Order: sequence, then structure tokens, then C-alpha cells
Amino acid sequence: MTLVPTFRGPVGPAELGPTLIHEHVFVGHPELDLNHPHPEWDPDAAVEQAVTALTRLHELGIRTVVDLTVLGLGRDVARLARVAERVPVHLVAATGYYTSNVLPPFFRTHGPGRLVDGPDPLVEYFVRDIEEGIAGTGVRAGMIKVVTDEEGFTDDVARVFTAAAAAHRRTGVTVTTHSRPDLRNGLEQLAFLRERGVPPERVVIGHSGDTDDLDHLRELMDEGATIGMDRFGMEHVLPDDRRVATVLALLRLGYADRMVLSHDAACFSRMTPPSWRAVHAPHWHYENIPRRVLPMLRAGGATEADIHQMLVANPARLLAPAEQLDDRGRPRVPHTGPPPSGMWLS
Repeated sequence: MTLVPTFRGPVGPAELGPTLIHEHVFVGHPELDLNHPHPEWDPDAAVEQAVTALTRLHELGIRTVVDLTVLGLGRDVARLARVAERVPVHLVAATGYYTSNVLPPFFRTHGPGRLVDGPDPLVEYFVRDIEEGIAGTGVRAGMIKVVTDEEGFTDDVARVFTAAAAAHRRTGVTVTTHSRPDLRNGLEQLAFLRERGVPPERVVIGHSGDTDDLDHLRELMDEGATIGMDRFGMEHVLPDDRRVATVLALLRLGYADRMVLSHDAACFSRMTPPSWRAVHAPHWHYENIPRRVLPMLRAGGATEADIHQMLVANPARLLAPAEQLDDRGRPRVPHTGPPPSGMWLS
């Protein structure tokens, strides 16, 4: 069986269990953190808080968390490894580059046809993270993260997407995106990646839950992509009741096999620190889905099979590298059936 890399080593897709596929643990900015530390950031305390939060999450039935903190967001896999060794959930790391406009100056001089001529370092970094491990830790990446926002496909953003596609073709690892559904740019992301050899079935269009435009979301899924309903708790963007209503409407239309659920939350984020979240987004944390969202989905008519599909089967399919394909071009994941009664805590 093709295995999924985690911080503690590879596991089979069927062992992942209920999975939050788009989260963060620590989000920062290395230069700012070094020169102007945030007053709420205490590295040692943050590790302890993350251990507590992820342990509680396991008690609520979640078994795997994908950390999509990549370059550009202050990724520190060594720090996160201190958390992973102490928690019962599987943690999965990611590679990629988070920028919606320009890359750091280093990339202007390094690459094909540039001052320091040679292969694109982005491709080298992404593939090395996946095949060998990140920053000498031996922790291999299990997803590739890319971004477009209101600036669109700038030259540097296109370069990141092109490198992500190259890394996918070499490794089979799924590409997940930060999208802006109000701009409908997930369609552009999907087209760009498909033109460069990434099958839609290996793409997650992230933040799709920020809209209740069913026609747009159906168009993405009908093209073959999976949509990330992955910002539950971000009620300053869209209330959870509207997010739930959108998921329920799509379930009734038969799209359970093309949605994944998550929060895009963090134990600490410099961009939206804990004091801000406590006031403006009190439900934006890892426990929101098991404690609030799943009961809302059930009350609206979602079945246990629906929930299993979105939280277990779909993440397992996406995290299994693409070498293990069925006749539809999708990774083979053993069917384990719906979860036993009582597995999902409310």
C-alpha cells in the first residue's frame, strides 16, 4: 500500500481516520519574529498550548491534522516536531510557497536564464521536501500549497504554480490552493494546473466554503476538483450557519465525494493573534467542527456516511500519493465503511 508521510513516519491511508485537511499550528514571519517579536508569542508556551489543543482534538474523534504552513508563513518543522512527538493525532506537513504577488529577491537572481543560471530552486525545494524531508528533519511533506488572490497570476505566482505542478508530476502529491471564491479564481487555478499536468482529481480548491454560490462550487466539482469547505469558525468572513447550509445543499445534490471539511485555524497566528480571535472569531479553533458543525450538519440531514466521506474517505484519497491509482485515475483507498455508532462526539 502507498503510505502517507506524517511527522512520526509513514502510515497507510486507511489509518488516517477523521482528518482536518487544512489547518495551521504556528503561523509567523521569521524576520518580524526575530526583530520585532509579537507580544503574545512565547515559543515554549505555544508548544504546550498546541500539545493541549491537539490532544483534546483526538479526544473528540479527530485522528489526523494537515498543517499547511509553508514557506512564506513562517514554517518551522523542527518546532512542530516537538509537538508531534507528544500528541496522539497524526500531523502531516506541507510544502509550497505562500505569496499572492512576489517572491523574495533571491528568486529574481536564481533559476533558468537568470543571473545565477540553473534549475528553478522552487522545484528543487518542493521535491526535496516531499522525497527527502524538510530542513534536515526527515519529516516529508504530504501536500503542496499554492496561492492566488486578488492580484491574480503575477509572474511570481505563476512560477510557484508551475513549480508545484512539476513537483506533483514527479511525486504524485496533491496540490491544495488558497482561493478567493468571490473572484471565482478557483477555476483559473484549476485550468492553470491542469494545463501543466495536474489532474483535477489531485487538486483541492481551498476556502471554497467562503461562498454559498452553488453554481460556482458545482462547476469546480464537475471539473473533477475537490472543494475545501475549510474555514468553519471564520464567521467574520461568512457565518457558520451559512457554511453548513451550503454543505447540506451540495450533499443533497450528490457531491459528498468532492468536499473536505476543516477550519484553517491555528494555535498561534501572527496575522490574527489569539487576543483578536477571542473577540472577533470565538469559534475559530480546532474543536469547532466536532463540537458545533457536525451536530449542525446532522440536524440538517447529513448522514453518518456523508460525514465519513468528507472527513475520512476524501482526505485519505487526497493524501495517498497518486501512484496508487484505480481505473478512474484516483488513488485506491480500502473502503472501511461508515464509522461505528458513537465515534463522532457531539
